[in-house]
Amino acid sequence: MQVEEQAAGDVIRRLRRAEGQLRGVIGMIEEGRDCAEVVTQLAAVSRALDRAGFKIIASGLQQCLAADETDGEAVAGGTAGDGAPRARTADLDQLEKLFLSLA
Repeated sequence: MQVEEQAAGDVIRRLRRAEGQLRGVIGMIEEGRDCAEVVTQLAAVSRALDRAGFKIIASGLQQCLAADETDGEAVAGGTAGDGAPRARTADLDQLEKLFLSLA
């Protein structure tokens, strides 16, 4: 599963913003700024990275749902024991693991 093109652009913008924030945090530390200020900015960087990760996962979920609609849930290779296509089930399992890794 790949990141959809439009979502990739959004994710890249978020990551570049986070990169700039992180450079700012490094500069703050080098300047000897107050710990509270540094930690506040570091938390902002962390949230920005989390949002980028969630955007990637959301894009994957949208792809899975769109594939279900266009395929009528029919996937080459058969279905899992519960009737769900194997590929879709594997994709959803992978997305769940990625989502939980951000928690």
